[in-house]
Amino acid sequence: MKNIKEFTGNFLSEIGEIAQFTRRFFREILKPKQEFGEFFHQCYWVGYKTLPLVGTTAFIMGLVLTIQSRPTLVEFGAQSMLPAMVSVSLIREISPVITALICAGKIGSGMGAELGSMRVTEQIDAMEVSGTNPFKYLVITRVMAAMFMLPVLSSLSNAISLYGGFMGVNIRGMVSWNLYWTQVFDALSYGDLIPSLIKTFFFGFSIGIIGCYKGYHSKKGTEGVGRSATSAVVLASLLVFIIDLIAVQISDILGLT
Repeated sequence: MKNIKEFTGNFLSEIGEIAQFTRRFFREILKPKQEFGEFFHQCYWVGYKTLPLVGTTAFIMGLVLTIQSRPTLVEFGAQSMLPAMVSVSLIREISPVITALICAGKIGSGMGAELGSMRVTEQIDAMEVSGTNPFKYLVITRVMAAMFMLPVLSSLSNAISLYGGFMGVNIRGMVSWNLYWTQVFDALSYGDLIPSLIKTFFFGFSIGIIGCYKGYHSKKGTEGVGRSATSAVVLASLLVFIIDLIAVQISDILGLT
């Protein structure tokens, strides 16, 4: 019972600290001056450096999903529906969520480790003493970069995974390029694309906030840096699933599914 109370207390305490951290983010973002140079630098690292991993995963994801789905559709004589089924599955759920999880692992852990190292080596304290606003320079630029680059990475992942689906369709059959993409776009609607794109902004925001929070409040030397990176991945991944669940419920209520 004592352990349960302690765990609950620590959990609620951390939720409150994250809420305060998020509140400070919205308060600081409105203050001048904006660190555009650091923001674009972080966009380069968050977007461009993550693209090869996201692209490779997206291609394999589309290819494997198509190959695995084909036998079931053939059994029911509905193999002609394969491009439509794969495209809707990828665009609505699989591609955005998998992209966000990859970014949670790479970006979230990177932010946690980088800011954690700066905290334990007192670089952040030195910035505060020198009159620089470390929160604005380190946290806001990273969160904004993650929030803006996640939709870009997700859109590219959608396109690459659909191309992987085209390759998968033609492994055991023969579907022309024009016919495949005609079936894909006929199956998709704005109700599939818009919610999928909007929720990636929230994915990026949650990954950035959690990664920066864990690193910014890192303690206990190098051991704390490792814990910050690990816990940032776990908590950011959990938030991705929670946000996705909420987004699906909202889309269903609005009749977009």
